[in-house]
Amino acid sequence: MSDVQAAIELIKRGADALLIEAELIEKLKSGRPLRVKAGFDPTAPDLHLGHTVLINKLRHFQELGHQILFLIGDFTGMIGDPSGKNSTRPPLSREQILENARTYQEQVFKILDPDRTEICFNSSWMEGLGSAGMIRLAAQQTVARMLERDDFAKRYGSNQPIAIHEFLYPLCQGYDSVAMKADVELGGTDQRFNLLMGRELQKHHGQAPQCVVMMPLLEGLDGVNKMSKSLGNYIGIAEPAKEIFGKTMSVSDDLMWRYYDLLSFRSSAEIAALRRDVAEGRNPRDVKVLLAQELVARFHGAGAADEALADFEARFQRNAIPDDVPEVRVAVGADGLPLFQVLKQAGLTGTTSEAMRMIEQGAVRLNGERAEDKGRVLVAGETVVLQVGKRKFASVVLA
Repeated sequence: MSDVQAAIELIKRGADALLIEAELIEKLKSGRPLRVKAGFDPTAPDLHLGHTVLINKLRHFQELGHQILFLIGDFTGMIGDPSGKNSTRPPLSREQILENARTYQEQVFKILDPDRTEICFNSSWMEGLGSAGMIRLAAQQTVARMLERDDFAKRYGSNQPIAIHEFLYPLCQGYDSVAMKADVELGGTDQRFNLLMGRELQKHHGQAPQCVVMMPLLEGLDGVNKMSKSLGNYIGIAEPAKEIFGKTMSVSDDLMWRYYDLLSFRSSAEIAALRRDVAEGRNPRDVKVLLAQELVARFHGAGAADEALADFEARFQRNAIPDDVPEVRVAVGADGLPLFQVLKQAGLTGTTSEAMRMIEQGAVRLNGERAEDKGRVLVAGETVVLQVGKRKFASVVLA
């Protein structure tokens, strides 16, 4: 395999799409370090594992010797990206943006090499553009083109308001690529329109259009919705080591492989070997432990990972689960089923109201951990050990 082929294989690992692959191959053949951009609007003070899907891919490019441009959208963050939203998102204040940007800089270097990463703020060129420059930028696209974007089209079709400033967001993101002379831009699948806007504006300004790597959106702990702080289904990279470890251990066995593909720095060959081990009878829990240790070590160090494992095992032993736990299958459907309903259907409680009461009293454990969220949704593909009181156990296979 040639160096370029090997690079393409690493770049495409876990990616949803690469546009345009032939162009990227030619850029790689040039032998020069490529300028690889990814932008993050500092809309919340902390990053979670969903954000790190892009940052991990930046690290792949960094390992291949390319220049990483970590763009903090302190200007665009005050507009508010409407991608995937069905309503106008309130813009943040300048003070909120700057405080969140500070924490982003601290957290990103847990993954990227600071000596080979350039932190950029798009206010440094957008504010200098001025009102006349912004009008010239807006003149490069039409309203019809903007309404091709899926979320705008849906809102327009259902008579929901679209503020004019929202049209400026994809233009500003595209202009970032012009100002940064980006060779490659990374983004989530919900960013397709904005990412391709960068290609169009670069052509307009006489630059070679950037290639685009689109990464999938990481599902949260519920296995259904995109990882999000607002939904409470996230693992924050600044959370305590024991929290990261415990939350990782709570993901379903099926979702674990998705996390391996998008979050682990193990090679594809190593992950394939772990899959084979599980298929041949190895307990998925053991493989999940390896993932939890890797993630904790990345953000808190190897010592913290060892301590988190020891704490997890000690709690498991304190709440010892018998070897002869009966197995029960519960149909949860495509949307999953709340924990209190699973308890009822598994025969561990007589009614859902009893299940809710037992959870509120702290008498329910899920995989050895006290279950405190009675509305937590369990999804198909998971196998969990549920305990009610001291003597009722069930290994519940969710289908």
